[in-house]
Amino acid sequence: MERNIYNDEHKLFAQSVRDLIAKEIAPYNAKWEKDQMVSRESWLKFGEAGFLCMAVEEPYGGLGIKDFRYNAIITEELARAGLAGPAVGYPLHSDIVAPYLDHYGTEAAKLKWLPKMISGEAIGAIAMTEPGAGSDLQNIKTTAIDKGDYYLVNGSKTFITNGYLSDISVVAVKTDPTKGAKGTSLLLMESSAKGFSKGKPFEKIGLHAQDTCELFFENVEVPKENLIGKEGEGFKYMMIELSQERLLVALSAVAAAEGSLARTVQYTKDRSAFGKPISEFQNTRFKLAEVATEVTIGRAFADRCVELHAEKKLDQATASMAKYWLTDLQGKVADECLQLHGGYGYIWEYAIARAWADARVQRIYAGTNEIMKELIVRNVLK
Repeated sequence: MERNIYNDEHKLFAQSVRDLIAKEIAPYNAKWEKDQMVSRESWLKFGEAGFLCMAVEEPYGGLGIKDFRYNAIITEELARAGLAGPAVGYPLHSDIVAPYLDHYGTEAAKLKWLPKMISGEAIGAIAMTEPGAGSDLQNIKTTAIDKGDYYLVNGSKTFITNGYLSDISVVAVKTDPTKGAKGTSLLLMESSAKGFSKGKPFEKIGLHAQDTCELFFENVEVPKENLIGKEGEGFKYMMIELSQERLLVALSAVAAAEGSLARTVQYTKDRSAFGKPISEFQNTRFKLAEVATEVTIGRAFADRCVELHAEKKLDQATASMAKYWLTDLQGKVADECLQLHGGYGYIWEYAIARAWADARVQRIYAGTNEIMKELIVRNVLK
């Protein structure tokens, strides 16, 4: 089915992204998986091409591109290529971390950090999840005590994407633990700060090239100028920005499913059994028909969500629908495609094995799919 959300300029941009991925990203992915992180050089290459933080305005070194479809293209191309580590890390830096600083940060913080984030010199992370508070962001325990000129921060965060390489992190803290959500604030924390430390990257089921780790804060002094927005309004900011985060996860999910399908179609044509290509067996043909149909439905929904978001009309419930349904679809497609690969589907050097492993976490982060259903039903019942 032909897509109609992209014009000729978008298509040229997509080709330039594909070209950079083929030259500077894909050849090194296997090494990054072993290293448990992408290289800093790749961040600089992506920044040099103008593919990081494109929405940031020109005074801070950005391109000021407000058309979200360009952001969507980058996420889709990385995910479709089966490069889950960069497909998670780069968009999170550009489209999740940078907006908090761009929309709510002080002028001093923006001037100091946005140009470095745009060039890839500084890598950003967002630190919300804690060991005792996953999707329940109201119950975080990390505290930030007002000491006059600075906040004194103590606590820890876990499962932090870009965590090990991060130079700065947007950290959710409790500035007033007695007020629940209204006592939550956001601070921009520099990884070089005294008392800020990082755990080793986790050995995960998938996303092997993503440097996910724990962050620890022991009496970290954070200057008042690093407060993001107003004190006590952090939870509100998170709720506003999470719709874009969930849409990005949904877009990566459907693009990864498309990539898995395309590679599996080719595999079934090339692989023979009982004297003929396995694409000629009825079971294979029916499975491919089922998967292709569901992926096409998913793509139509995803594209509509992109249109809505570009028009600033994407509500939280619809973003939650996209995140939950498309990540479920991604897992189903990866599983069906792996089965069609037979034993080779379980071998790591085959892209479908990595796609299957990488898909699982999509239903967990950015709010579990169970939480997505709760957010959806609140809208249904209101």
